[in-house]
Amino acid sequence: MLHPENAHLVTPRLSLEPLVAAHADALFEVLADPATRRWIPPSKARTVDDLRERWRALETRCSPDGAEARLGWAVRRIDDGAYIGKLDANVDAAGVATNVGYLFAPAVWGRGYATEAVGALVRHLLDAGVTQLRALVTAGNEPSCRVLERLGFERAGVLVGNEVLAGVAHDDVLFVLTAG
Repeated sequence: MLHPENAHLVTPRLSLEPLVAAHADALFEVLADPATRRWIPPSKARTVDDLRERWRALETRCSPDGAEARLGWAVRRIDDGAYIGKLDANVDAAGVATNVGYLFAPAVWGRGYATEAVGALVRHLLDAGVTQLRALVTAGNEPSCRVLERLGFERAGVLVGNEVLAGVAHDDVLFVLTAG
């Protein structure tokens, strides 16, 4: 069974810290921002304490049955120490990252941080032996699609009505990156 390490990763501008409960204090407002939530479902965590408890449960880095690695990172800018986003990836027993996800504070959109951070995550997972990475992007979120395409992901299909945002069903675009 493949369980990649939830290692601390560093890029030229960013520190990707293994996500722990304490990061909830720094990232709650980013997650609660309506602009962030335009493309992803609202968090089940209604308060910082709720989020802290959810993330504390994820500190095991493993699904309850032990079959899947559940990895997460808090993204912090090196120059000023500000937390600007988060990354996550679930890796199944077959070595497939079934859910590569990321979100960033709207104030930093368009500055290349997502491409830089997700690129580091992709390299880390591929180096750990992951054979395929999959990501879903809500149809219409073209900036997020471009991030994945810049990193070598290919559009592999559309999941019709896969996501419900504000009570409305939306399609998701499936992106796939295969090792090799």
